[in-house]
Formats: sequence, C-alpha cells, structure tokens
Amino acid sequence: MTALTLQEISAQLESPNLRDRMVALANLRHVSPEDAVPLIKKVLDDESLQLRSMAIFALGIKPTEESYPLLVRILETDPDYGIRADAAGALGYLGDVRAFEVLSRAFYEDTDWLVRFSAAVSLGNIKDPRAHEILIKALDSEEVVLQQAAISALGEIKDIDSVDQILRFAQSDDWLVRQRLAEALGHLPTPKSISALKYLEKDNHNHVAEAARFSLKKLEETGNQA
Repeated sequence: MTALTLQEISAQLESPNLRDRMVALANLRHVSPEDAVPLIKKVLDDESLQLRSMAIFALGIKPTEESYPLLVRILETDPDYGIRADAAGALGYLGDVRAFEVLSRAFYEDTDWLVRFSAAVSLGNIKDPRAHEILIKALDSEEVVLQQAAISALGEIKDIDSVDQILRFAQSDDWLVRQRLAEALGHLPTPKSISALKYLEKDNHNHVAEAARFSLKKLEETGNQA
C-alpha cells in the first residue's frame, strides 16, 4: 500500500466511497498522534459503524490531549452498544488512570454485556488497583466472558487479595476460564498460586497446561530475582 500524504489522507477521508475512507484511515498508522487525531475526528461520526470502530481504535493508540475526552463522550453517549464497547476498549489502550471512574460507571450502569466486558478488560489494562471491588463483583456474572475478563484483569492489577476468590475457577467447565486463571496466577506470587498452577499444569487441555507452565516459570524467575 502506497503511503499517502496528510493532505491526501484528509481528502480521501471525505470520499463517498467507504473503501477509500478505510484505506485513508489505515494510512494514519504511521502518522504522529498530533497529526493523526484531527483526521481521525473526521470519521468518528461516519455512517459506517465499521469505519467508526476503526477510528475509535485509532484514537486509543494515538494519545493526545483530545483522545481521552473524545472516547469518554462516545462511551457515555453513543446509542450503539458496539461503539460504546469499542470506546471502553480504546480507553484501556490509552492507559490513562483518569478512565477508572468512567469505566467503573460503564461496568455498573451499561445494560449491554459487551460494554461491561470491555470496561472490565480496560480496568485491567490501566492497572489501577482501585478496580478490585468491581472485578470481584464481575466474577459472579452469569456471562462467562465477563468472568474471563475479570480474572485476567485481577492478574493485570496484581491483586494478591483476589487469589482466594479466583481459585474457585480452577475446575471450571470452560477451558478458556481455566487458561485465564493460569495466566493471571503468574502475576500473583503466593503459595496458593503455585499450588494451583501445579494442578493446572496437569490440565487435559493443552492451552491451559501450557499457560500454567509459563506462569510457574515466571513466578520462579520472580522469586529468584527477589
């Protein structure tokens, strides 16, 4: 794909052809955040949900002073749940701890599980320990994907106090839940974590066993460095 100039990208983002607009947006990948964000803004309200989703993701990886408030506005006001979920996810990419309150509100108040899932994942991505209570609550969700997100996020924020609560998933029927648990325990150095990982190392699903072995090795290296 031939790289376009900023002027060409700007013009192409106004093309009536969706493919042209998508190609133009993709060309912003190697453009500085300061130059990219004003152009991304041109398609944040595009008629194409696919293009809007791409633009929101682009905002998350192009941090400027404008990126955060733009994403918050979308998360709090957009009528499309998929777009709100994209905004919640992009806030996690930004890694801005200011997003803690916004993501917490989305988790508690949004009626769509996909938005709540993205909020839980992003609470892990911003690595804010204040997320403990929310993520523990998410463990009790009826949506398995929310349980997975919460387990992963508790590992990301290195929440040692959560070990007892997440260990109940060691015998989950869902192998992805067990894999997320094995991955999370690698961030949580406790004797119980090591014991659980040795159990998961014998799991009959290869991905779970492999994740457990990797986490055990990581904890072993962490212990040797301490």
